[in-house]
Amino acid sequence: MSITHKQATAIVAAALDQGRVIECHPLTVAVLDPGGHLVSFGREDGSGIARPQIAFGKAWGALGMGFGTREFVRRAEVMPMFVGALSAAFEGRMIPVAGGVLVRDAEARLLGAVGISGDTSERDEQCAVHGIRSVGLRPDTGASEG
Repeated sequence: MSITHKQATAIVAAALDQGRVIECHPLTVAVLDPGGHLVSFGREDGSGIARPQIAFGKAWGALGMGFGTREFVRRAEVMPMFVGALSAAFEGRMIPVAGGVLVRDAEARLLGAVGISGDTSERDEQCAVHGIRSVGLRPDTGASEG
């Protein structure tokens, strides 16, 4: 099972819309399938030059670790050497900050991940969660409450 292009495109649109509603800085959104391949991407005018790589890295990190990046943040705080080793092993592709959210179906099967960059990590995550829920799927942020 994998996220569809239609779902991914709708997630990007809804996440960007939510960013405008809550007055975020310009956002960049990447949606990946379970294998880490880009399915859909959106970048608002004025989004910073490094935002595509950060958004992709947040989503890729969530997929690579098997949990949303909120949990990755927690682990980075308690195991910084491990996260440093991961960064080296994966050539910096994993970004251990909030804003990388796994996408699950109603049965909790993994369909992909969303990564957003542009505002604070918490607001990026909020927009990712909104986008995922807008298509009837379940966000997994890595927080105990999901």
